[in-house]
Amino acid sequence: MSSDVDSALFEVGGEGVGRQRAGSAVFAEPGPDAPLAVRMRPRSLDELIGQEHLLGPGAPLRRLVEGDAPLSVILWGPPGSGKTTVAHLVAHATSRRFVALSALNAGVKDVRAVIESARQQRRAGGRQTVLFIDEAHRFNKTQQDSLLGAVEDRTVTLLAATTENPYFSIVSPLLSRCVLLTLEPLSEETVRRLTRRALAEERGLGGAVALHPDAEDHLVRLAAGDARKALTALEAAAGSAIAESGGDGPVEVDLAVAEAAVDIAALRYDRDGDSHYDITSAFIKSMRGSDVDAALHWLARMLVAGEDARFVARRLIIFASEDVGMADPTALQTAVAAAQAVEHVGLPEARLNLAHAVTHLATAPKSNAVTTAIGKATADVRAGRTGPVPRALRDAHYRGAVGLGHGSGYRYPHDDSRGVVPQRYLPEGMPDADYYEPTQHGAEKPVAERLPRLRRIVRGTASDAVTPPDAKEHE
Repeated sequence: MSSDVDSALFEVGGEGVGRQRAGSAVFAEPGPDAPLAVRMRPRSLDELIGQEHLLGPGAPLRRLVEGDAPLSVILWGPPGSGKTTVAHLVAHATSRRFVALSALNAGVKDVRAVIESARQQRRAGGRQTVLFIDEAHRFNKTQQDSLLGAVEDRTVTLLAATTENPYFSIVSPLLSRCVLLTLEPLSEETVRRLTRRALAEERGLGGAVALHPDAEDHLVRLAAGDARKALTALEAAAGSAIAESGGDGPVEVDLAVAEAAVDIAALRYDRDGDSHYDITSAFIKSMRGSDVDAALHWLARMLVAGEDARFVARRLIIFASEDVGMADPTALQTAVAAAQAVEHVGLPEARLNLAHAVTHLATAPKSNAVTTAIGKATADVRAGRTGPVPRALRDAHYRGAVGLGHGSGYRYPHDDSRGVVPQRYLPEGMPDADYYEPTQHGAEKPVAERLPRLRRIVRGTASDAVTPPDAKEHE
């Protein structure tokens, strides 16, 4: 096999004996000096906690690991959710030949070399090949297309891992040939169990360190569902505590040591408690008050404390209509784009997109006229101030509608040079209602200047509100 492939590939035999090649230490058996997150990697499905929705009897993941099922699988999930762990379990639990490539440094040439080797093994009656591709979203279309034939005829069983939405990052033909398994961010309780396991087990810290409850809460919160991040922070904190103690007596990692080890101050932020709502309230009110600096501070507080970025994005979408509205109609576009970016990019990079949107919304002119308008309309409806749909506005497209008089008298605004005509749009018998009252702020100012004349024409009270004689009626 070429040296180019050697730099990106690791092959494991059926007995779980690894043959490591350059650049592939990730699949070697971890030594005592390996990072804690590597040493604590589950060695069997029984040790795997979290992702229970994928581990039931007959589930694709369990079949892949235990049953040698020839299923090509795409693992999609955030960092630290267990994608590489699944690859390790497959590598060491299956009787098949296992080959790993990293999309960071592998190309089409490497993929084709692996496929050709797998094809030769198959012709010789050898073992089936499982090809693991980490960071699969980094493969371009040509590289992904090079896998299609081999996956289709099962020359290789593909196991691909990605942190990005596969519906955007994986080409459709490859996606259709694979089973998509979605890994969720680990719950705080799962991260806590993993942390305690690492403290107790010999391959971890072996009971040499105790973790104060406040420090444990801090590490779990900052991990934000990422097991690797939690164990890396724990290892750093334990090292600091042991160094400070000089090796004398029992060692405890307290909150101060945990803070110093990860270089992030502990924040009082209970995602289900008062602090969560207080900080969210301060965030919204800072944007409403046009204090962009305060808004960015509260945004940072939420993100550093582990708040779900999707929650923040949803609040921005609501705020764009509730507090900016027609004063800057582009604000809603920015908020929606930020929410889409959160889904496609994820943290930590998506904090830039959220900051972009917060800056736009905080500095935009403000108007709650849209909020007030829908509130007034809703109050009327709930109070029973309604009525029948005017005959001219009723649907006249189905058979028999014209005979019922539906659409009769409807005036088509585009036939008028002004683009607006006198016509009844509110329910029959309901008095005129001025729900929307635009402000003089930003882009809403010209709307405020135009709206009174529109209302006069529509309601037939303007001096030029007479419809031209040649106006046509439309269904």
